[in-house]
Amino acid sequence: MTPVVSLRGAGLQFGQRALWKDLDVDIQAGEFFAVLGPNGSGKTSFLKVLLGLQRLHSGTVTVGGQPVERGSRKIGYIPQQKSFSSDIPLRARDLVALGVDGHRWGLRINAKAVNDRVDALLELVGASDYARVPLGQLSGGEQQRLRVAQALAAEPELLLCDEPLLSLDLRHQQAVSSLINQQCHERNSAVVFVTHEINPVIDYVDRVLYLAGGRFRVGTPQEVMTTEVLSELYNSNVEVIRANGRIVVVGLPDATTHYHDDAYAGVEEGH
Repeated sequence: MTPVVSLRGAGLQFGQRALWKDLDVDIQAGEFFAVLGPNGSGKTSFLKVLLGLQRLHSGTVTVGGQPVERGSRKIGYIPQQKSFSSDIPLRARDLVALGVDGHRWGLRINAKAVNDRVDALLELVGASDYARVPLGQLSGGEQQRLRVAQALAAEPELLLCDEPLLSLDLRHQQAVSSLINQQCHERNSAVVFVTHEINPVIDYVDRVLYLAGGRFRVGTPQEVMTTEVLSELYNSNVEVIRANGRIVVVGLPDATTHYHDDAYAGVEEGH
């Protein structure tokens, strides 16, 4: 089968600094693929490459067997959680509707079909009860559910998630993670999930791309999240501790400190 995402010899630079290079990876339909690493390692830039917003400095990338293009309906995108202004008049269902037909110009021709689709998406993410509530009156977790619904509106082949759990409490982290996993394994979408905190999604992740210091490693969480691998990536002594299905990373260099422990969820240098 043709991979949903394929990179060959891919490299990206920031000025004279290589974020990553010679990256070969295929991401298949129904795969939950996590991208980890410290700030400045190129995690969000990886998503921008797939969105067609950032050009590679070397190598190639395809989505669905075709060169990447901006605005592709094959791709759904969930951004980091950011609150809407309290006085914004847009309602919850209006935001989701933008994902259904916001790419079309002019008057809405088939309003019933759009409304039915919006209702189904709201029900899918558990947001029906506040469908008509202005966005600014909703909690961060409620707003993020709506962003998930909006991203799923086109039934994407590829779902890109840019740290969608930041600023959410544990309950909403679990809810949003479960919705994304449902899209991955029940709808057979490929998921690329950028995160600094693997624990909320560790039960769902099939493979990890770990970026650090211009180096990378790809493999299952059991293969990548080890003392030996992370110490090699950081060129420093890093210890990985596993307890009750959780991962704690200890001893990261100060300049690249980030956490994989639930006790530090949402805490990262630069945030």
